[in-house]
Amino acid sequence: MGSWISNRNLMLTALVAGLLVAGGVAWLLGASPAPPWIAAIVMMLIVATVETLRALWRRQAGIDLLALLTMAGTLVLAEYLAGAVIAFMFASGRMLEEYAGRRARKALTALLERAPRLAHRLTAAGAEAVPVDAVAVGDHLLVKPGEIVPVDGLLSSSSAQLDEAALTGESVPRLRARGERLASGVVNAGGPLEMQALATAADSTYAGVVRMVEQAQAGEAPFTRMADRYALLFTPLVLLIAALAWAYSGEPVRALAVLVVATPCPLILAAPVAIVAAISRAARRGILIKNGAALEQLARVNVMLFDKTGTLTTGLARLVAIEVRAGVDADELLRLAASLDQVSQHVTAQSLVTEARRRTLALSLPQGAQEHAGEGLRGRVDGREVAVGSLALASFGGEADAWTASVLERMELEGLSGAFVGVDGRLAGVLLLSDQIRLDTPRALRELRRAGVRRTVMLSGDRQEIAEAVATALGVDAVLGERSPAGKVEAVTAERANGVTAMAGDGINDAPALAAAHVGIAMGARGSAASSEAGDVVLLVDRFDRLPEGLRIAQRGRRIALQSVVVGMGLSGVAMGFAAVGLLAPVAGAVLQEGIDVAVILNALRALRSDPEQRRAPRLPPELAQELRAQHERLHPVLERIERAAKALNDRETTDVLPELDAVAEVIAQRLLPHEREDEAQLYPKLAPIVGGFDPLGSMSRGHREIFCLARRLDQRIAALGQAPPDERQLQELRRLLFELDAVLRLHFAQEDELYFNLE
Repeated sequence: MGSWISNRNLMLTALVAGLLVAGGVAWLLGASPAPPWIAAIVMMLIVATVETLRALWRRQAGIDLLALLTMAGTLVLAEYLAGAVIAFMFASGRMLEEYAGRRARKALTALLERAPRLAHRLTAAGAEAVPVDAVAVGDHLLVKPGEIVPVDGLLSSSSAQLDEAALTGESVPRLRARGERLASGVVNAGGPLEMQALATAADSTYAGVVRMVEQAQAGEAPFTRMADRYALLFTPLVLLIAALAWAYSGEPVRALAVLVVATPCPLILAAPVAIVAAISRAARRGILIKNGAALEQLARVNVMLFDKTGTLTTGLARLVAIEVRAGVDADELLRLAASLDQVSQHVTAQSLVTEARRRTLALSLPQGAQEHAGEGLRGRVDGREVAVGSLALASFGGEADAWTASVLERMELEGLSGAFVGVDGRLAGVLLLSDQIRLDTPRALRELRRAGVRRTVMLSGDRQEIAEAVATALGVDAVLGERSPAGKVEAVTAERANGVTAMAGDGINDAPALAAAHVGIAMGARGSAASSEAGDVVLLVDRFDRLPEGLRIAQRGRRIALQSVVVGMGLSGVAMGFAAVGLLAPVAGAVLQEGIDVAVILNALRALRSDPEQRRAPRLPPELAQELRAQHERLHPVLERIERAAKALNDRETTDVLPELDAVAEVIAQRLLPHEREDEAQLYPKLAPIVGGFDPLGSMSRGHREIFCLARRLDQRIAALGQAPPDERQLQELRRLLFELDAVLRLHFAQEDELYFNLE
């Protein structure tokens, strides 16, 4: 505790305690105890006078005024023991206040103290230590084991183990692969790693965090300012009660006793401590609340607005299907497109390259690649002319036909984007892409409802149809598409009439809307610096479910602050009544008041701890949860194969479908069903105790049984065909089974992915 208390307050408290004890010893020895007790009173009287004058100069409530009057009264009335006890209580109260404040700010202070100061720059001569401010964009850096990543950059080593707890609150190190972006401020928990700087120290993630932490420490909540005003009003009331007690009884000591127990410490100390403790608790969970005013507003939020892309969704394009013309192989189409896209820095191009590598497709080096601004790329891959991008570029000037119209219709209805691929002068297919809903978004929205948010609104710059497709999947109350930054501001302004409003977003175009809301919430992990600066709350970890957690922390902090004030002031009021009627002497009153102060401050510090009702149950190891989701990623091509087979039954002659059906049956039997059986027999029994309750995975097991039944019926139908081509009735039944199996699998995978993510 000593490290959290300044030497001045510690020495002052020790000196006053020594004088108090010295007077007691003198009394026991038959000498006068007055000199040391008077010295203690005068010393703290000087301190109280200085503090009161400073507060009044800053136009703040003179919170030490009652203590000043009380100690002066003990000198006048020769109540030296009471005065010495009050002096000790005043000194120890200041020490306790400082301890509580520093304890509450511990997480914020730790963020400031661990800011990186040195970096190791790699040159031809080796690694040289340089100040972090000297690092330039493009520098090649070495980060040794246990060191802090100095600036934002790209990982050059094959892999790295990183402790990201300072930014995310997660205690388990994360494994990062070559090419992944590293945020400054995380700790290298593995062997030496090399990286390339993408930003200077001033423009890196941790520098922004430091700036926001400084704002958080400098801010003062309206609740605490209100407490100051109440304290100022409280002082005349106390003086009036003390005067009435003196006048009624004729005993000035009663007035002194009233002053002793009337110090508004519960109001002055408890509220700021609880607010700062809640801010510190949130910071440990990767939720940076910039000031007390933001925390109080966040605690009262009942209307939430969200930007779609990058907030409710991942903001990253993901391949969801491949549509090909007759005679074109889907994997070969993706391979050709990804090979060409290797030379592009466009985010969609990089997504396709990543997907092709995940499918272990052999990419070739393109030749003669040319980028057409706003359209896409053209070049040669393995001697074939390939175009990837817009429909106009990939069709090589050809006319649209029925196949193209059907693809465009699907994209419109399902809210998909597409990278059209042309090969050797004709349109060969399209890679359908979707901005995926975050795995934690549905659960986070449900948690927000339980936390008191009664209206949710989604804003998007996308077409209304695309926005509505996402909104329908999430169940928000309203959706507003095709909104410019100004349109988002108008929407936020309109919703302010419905209650205390919060706006969450991540992009530069969201910054005005964040500033317009009562509380702006920035997705700071991958969002723009503009949104982080405009936001009152910044989520430092790329998890949307931290938002309802932050809301609960704010609500609990405000509730504890109010509870401490009401209970503390209530106890002080009762004590004042006893003192006014002569049932509480000044010395006893001073001890009682100190007990009240300690109790309310300790209660305020409860805001540092997690809510007992929300304490996390046992979780899956993050590595296991990631591997389970990766298994589904590896099975995604199986789903595409089933969907393509179902559509192929419409497009081909009946004599051509038998090889396709045999191939699909083989993929299901060899890749899909073993995975589902392993989950049912080995994984689910392990998950059940973690989830808790009676048969917690019963509905998921029901999904397995449905998959097994559909796969068996499909296999029976295919076996029944033999070598004979299916008739129309058989084709219809096969199509139905394939589409039904595809739908059940996609829903089942989505449910499992959400479960794994929530258990992580």
